[in-house]
Amino acid sequence: MFKVKLLSHSPNPDATIAAAARLCYSSSDIESLQESISPEQAEKFVQMLAQIGHESPLEHSMFTFGIEGVSRSFLAQITRHRIASYSVQSQRYVRLESFEYVVPPAIERNPAAKARYLQAMEEDAEHYEALTRLLMEDAKRALIEKGEDEAAAARKAEKIAIEDARFVLPNACATKMVVTMNARSLLHFFSQRCCRRAQWEIRAVATEMLRQAKAVAPAVFAKAGPPCVKGPCPEGKMSCGCASEVREEFLHMGDA
Repeated sequence: MFKVKLLSHSPNPDATIAAAARLCYSSSDIESLQESISPEQAEKFVQMLAQIGHESPLEHSMFTFGIEGVSRSFLAQITRHRIASYSVQSQRYVRLESFEYVVPPAIERNPAAKARYLQAMEEDAEHYEALTRLLMEDAKRALIEKGEDEAAAARKAEKIAIEDARFVLPNACATKMVVTMNARSLLHFFSQRCCRRAQWEIRAVATEMLRQAKAVAPAVFAKAGPPCVKGPCPEGKMSCGCASEVREEFLHMGDA
């Protein structure tokens, strides 16, 4: 099961964004602007920004998430969102003995499919370990021939070996990462990945990220989520057909 935690964020994100936007139209100094904005005024100002499409002030608030227990398939999808910073557990430097992996719900529900899937994961783990041992032997021998002592050669050989052994690891292999996005990028990310047409894993993670971001910046993310939250569904014939249900889910997210 994946884990998402909002590790840090800009202080008072709603107020910071409101102050940055007001600066564009004010002769006041920045500190005075920030001090003069009440939470209620910040909320109204952020709502106005959304209405007029003035999005650049949103870039002044940053959100950093820790994400664990997701697949390398998830990693390939989230890194398509380029206005972000990523730090990901490396398969080059971390040896993945008996690696953890993600089981898709459809496979979990089908006993025959799950049995085959688990067998494939076990075989991949065996291949990974076998390749690591074989490549370590070659690398260690070569390093000793170059004058390395045996202990140092063994340490370096493992790093050399897993760099190529990792090629047999599956997309299901679990990974962990730290992701930082500004509010503007997050809103775009949520619009793409909270939609029911998004792949199940990234949709679940994005929805949890939104829930946590909305708790600390309620004005900014008041209408965040798939496009149908604040307008018609853009998917046409590919629509899930549940716009009203989805709208209710996201507009009332976090309500007591």
